[in-house]
Amino acid sequence: MGTAYFDELLNKNHWVQAIHTAVKGRARYKVNGLYHSEALKRYLESRLLEQKIILQASANSYTGNVLVIFTPDKSLNAIALLIQDILLNYRQKSSKSLASAAVTKENTAFVGGNNRNISDSAILPQISMQRQLNQTGSQLIPVLGAVGALVCATGLLYAYNLDEAILLLIQKLHTPLRDRIMISITFLGDPVVMLLSSLGLAISPLYYNRRREATILGIAGVGAILLNCLMKLLFGRARPALWKHIINVGQHSFPSGHAMVSIVIYGFIGYILAKQLPQWRFWIYALTVVLIAAIGFSRLYLGVHWLTDVTAGYAAGLLWLIFCILSLEATRKQLSENIQ
Repeated sequence: MGTAYFDELLNKNHWVQAIHTAVKGRARYKVNGLYHSEALKRYLESRLLEQKIILQASANSYTGNVLVIFTPDKSLNAIALLIQDILLNYRQKSSKSLASAAVTKENTAFVGGNNRNISDSAILPQISMQRQLNQTGSQLIPVLGAVGALVCATGLLYAYNLDEAILLLIQKLHTPLRDRIMISITFLGDPVVMLLSSLGLAISPLYYNRRREATILGIAGVGAILLNCLMKLLFGRARPALWKHIINVGQHSFPSGHAMVSIVIYGFIGYILAKQLPQWRFWIYALTVVLIAAIGFSRLYLGVHWLTDVTAGYAAGLLWLIFCILSLEATRKQLSENIQ
């Protein structure tokens, strides 16, 4: 069978679109129906890996793409037909399951005097979204624990008056080279710089098809800065003056704007990236934590914040980050319900 035959079959349903790559035996496919469907993602990966010609398969329910590494003797269209057969099998099984569920539902509704019909789109998206929300909730539990730990740490540090002793201990680490490094790190957490960066990212082509994420990213950045300014005015705590500052800072110290805004913006971006690239989730989260911690430490090293300023900034930022993430998942659920 020639290439024209494969192309004709693929064009009939438009379920699978090959995104050609220069590396032989490696291709990425756009799969219709994969977007926001964790169930189809798992089914595709498991069925593809059962095939001897498939060396590696990774589906992404946030981009709708499937990355496949296969034996070089197979063509892109042959792999596309394989994926299409798997999709067809999945839809057939889903239809049978839905038909069975519909019969059960209709019988139950008939007893109560209210007969209803159930469609394909009324069940699968709900199941997938509910699993996703449950997974998100389980991921946020340790984050809430971290908020509690930060609040307790802030209270203990303030109660035992350890702020000054810790800053004087950190001062002993100062060298000209470390000064330059810390100034560079603290620049990465500057609230204004981060706000402009997040707004720029929100309107960039990278986020063209991620409008919900882009919108909430912008809201997260603006909200974090406004909340931090409000808290600074309410508490009115003066900045440390244990040695001469080598950078320009404002008047109020509590809570740290760098700590609060960095954990919101970098944390939100890290969450989105980890969702889109689950195979790199650990490293994404690890690098995000290291970056945020480095920004907080740079504020202590430069002597412009007390440690309680930084821990309180992290705690407040984490709470706002949780709210933004929950808002994102809620909009996804609402969109899924509207599509039904």
